[in-house]
Amino acid sequence: MSFHGFYQTWFDHLRRMVDQLAEARRPPATQEDHHALRQLVHKVMTHYAEYYRVKSLAAKHDVVSVFAEPWCTALERSLHWIGGWRPTTAFHLVYTESSILFESHVIDILRGLRTGDLGDLSPAQFRRVSELQCDTVREENSITDELSDWQDCSSDLLGVCTNVDGKIERLVRILEKADDLRLRTVRKVVDLLTPQQGVEFLVAAAEFHFGVRSWGLNHDRLRRKV
Repeated sequence: MSFHGFYQTWFDHLRRMVDQLAEARRPPATQEDHHALRQLVHKVMTHYAEYYRVKSLAAKHDVVSVFAEPWCTALERSLHWIGGWRPTTAFHLVYTESSILFESHVIDILRGLRTGDLGDLSPAQFRRVSELQCDTVREENSITDELSDWQDCSSDLLGVCTNVDGKIERLVRILEKADDLRLRTVRKVVDLLTPQQGVEFLVAAAEFHFGVRSWGLNHDRLRRKV
């Protein structure tokens, strides 16, 4: 199966898994509920890990095609960073969802009632999110600098170059670093959340993914009709 075909199958499976997340009981009332949420979160994270494992294999075979992401819409590619979503997007999602839920429950929270959702993040959780965001920004910038340096040296590919394979291998490593940062960021965010909050974060991230892809598909269809 081509990576394009794999992606479509993977994406369809992600939709079904998100439906399971959305149907999970929240807030969890029993230990069994807590265990069920943890299992669902683990299942989704394993699904994401499989995506990056297969993508890495595809990149080793043809990194230029993987970098170009022909399976994505034009809108998705316009928003991407080094062959995928920007890792710091995860923090924007956390802050946005937290703000929306906090505002919807503000009266209960002021009364001292705990909702346990993303609108009920503790000061310690906010601190850890902020620290992780700073670390992720530094790693993003470092990888961006690596790609910029690779691009500065790419003029060799247009002339006589005795190490084309070496340059392509370097591009593979840059893409793998970016993908590794993407996966590590999601894992670390999920780890600092409760199971209930983790489910809510993964649902929000997937729905954002689904929304952008839907808008992109509509845009591409309209563009083809012009």
